[in-house]
Amino acid sequence: MRQIAFYGKGGIGKSTTSQNTIAALSETLRVMIVGCDPKADSTRLMLHTKAQTTILSLAAERGAVEDIELEEVLLTGYNNVRCVESGGPEPGVGCAGRGIITAINFLEEEGAYEDLDLVSYDVLGDVVCGGFAMPIREGKAQEIYIVTSGEMMAMYAANNIARGILKYAQSGGVRLGGLICNSRKVDKEIELIEALADRLGTKMIHYVPRDNVVQRAELRRMTVIEYEPDHPQAQEYRTLARKIEHNKDLVIPTPITMDELEELLVEFGFMDSDEEYKKVLAADKATAV
Repeated sequence: MRQIAFYGKGGIGKSTTSQNTIAALSETLRVMIVGCDPKADSTRLMLHTKAQTTILSLAAERGAVEDIELEEVLLTGYNNVRCVESGGPEPGVGCAGRGIITAINFLEEEGAYEDLDLVSYDVLGDVVCGGFAMPIREGKAQEIYIVTSGEMMAMYAANNIARGILKYAQSGGVRLGGLICNSRKVDKEIELIEALADRLGTKMIHYVPRDNVVQRAELRRMTVIEYEPDHPQAQEYRTLARKIEHNKDLVIPTPITMDELEELLVEFGFMDSDEEYKKVLAADKATAV
């Protein structure tokens, strides 16, 4: 059984990309999604629902995770994809990462991983919290796919996630499978992400173009694969799924510094160099006086 994880900056379209990709993978594999985001939105398109009942919320209601039955939190969605959400605490209270640890331990003890070809973890944002790093740290997810775009903060997050992978690469055996560019229609986006991938010692595994059919499907709480299976966008997700299914090029990443990331953006014309930036500041200051 393979265990993969999708990471990426919040708002980058990670959950949408991962669910569409898993829907495509389910055409040939037996798959389970483990949602590791407190928003519990990692399975909504599979289940056609607003939010699945989470392990953490049910445990809080019952008093202990031991009082939960597996069938209460393990649901079957589109094309027999098994769906679980770890959940999180009330905003401002407790550690959301603990929900991931509790959920994965519960699933293992209850035998949820039996008769599967692939498990996918959908993990929130940056690797800054030990809980969110758990699938990497504990060797649960052997290969990581980072969803990014040509926007600076998405690239910054991708580099940070690469740092997390590097930190646990030796102890947990985790590897980077590649970057998925979820297009924001930024100028030179493909070239930029390919360049970032090269700096990180990996590849851009696929470029997912932007198309309004994704939003139309989401409004109906469906993946594009289910909503309009013959649409070119559905074929893009199938292509990405096949690339992941057959991917053998797993690497220990080589994250870069913030200065190197900025140099990359300067190289592609998205940022001024430090010297030009200082000149702009000086000009602004002179104008203000």
